[in-house]
Amino acid sequence: MLFRAHTALLKHALKILTLTTTVIFSSISMAATSPNVPSTIAKPIEGFNVEALKKSINETIGLTVIEALPSPVAGIAEIITDQGLFYTTYDGKYLIQGTMFGLSEQTVTNVTEATMSKMRLIGLEKFDNDTITYKAKNEKHVITVFTDITCGYCRKMHEQMDEYNDLGITIRYLAYPRAGITDRSGVFTQGFQDLRSIWCNENPEQALTKAKSGSGVPQRICDKPVAEEFNFGRQIGVNATPALVLADGSLRPGYIPPKDLIQLLDSM
Repeated sequence: MLFRAHTALLKHALKILTLTTTVIFSSISMAATSPNVPSTIAKPIEGFNVEALKKSINETIGLTVIEALPSPVAGIAEIITDQGLFYTTYDGKYLIQGTMFGLSEQTVTNVTEATMSKMRLIGLEKFDNDTITYKAKNEKHVITVFTDITCGYCRKMHEQMDEYNDLGITIRYLAYPRAGITDRSGVFTQGFQDLRSIWCNENPEQALTKAKSGSGVPQRICDKPVAEEFNFGRQIGVNATPALVLADGSLRPGYIPPKDLIQLLDSM
């Protein structure tokens, strides 16, 4: 479950039916509405009140709805929240967690992943000036990687940075402290403090390289969106490091060797 319902709201949460298994809808039953219809649609959809739905979901289970759109299925809305993507009935009385597929005679479309990919690309724009970037001289591809200095495969990937760059792959890092932002007592975790210090360093590229090679991290405090990067990662499906976001918005968890990655990127 991607969210925690406040204890005082449990009696309301009992009204919600959460489907944790994959939900597959046939295109025969799909409405003509596109899954990516903007909030400001030309013609109102009967029973679909965005503000009322946001208020209902927030008051019932504490989720903050960033955006609500009609899904391809009649009567079902797609809600982008601070805890990820969900589906709900227009009245907010039923919540669905899972993957929606569109089926036709010849194709199967992952509707959920299409939306998540767009969420990732739009969300990454916010951090364009806050990545730690290792740029390829002859750049062919740019990927964004959620990383942590305590992650073995993150270190392995970083050790091969020259190989990635030589192949034309620019790597942009976002911070993802695996231990979270704070511990149970509300104190900042060491992982968060270390990554914040690296992002605050006057030479963050060099500081990150040193930290991943095992050097200590001189502590610094400044206004860098390390917590926001972590929370964004959780929102778009990151739960381990390294996690790679490719140019099409797809998410690839885990380490990918340089030669395998360039083959993947070139094939896209």
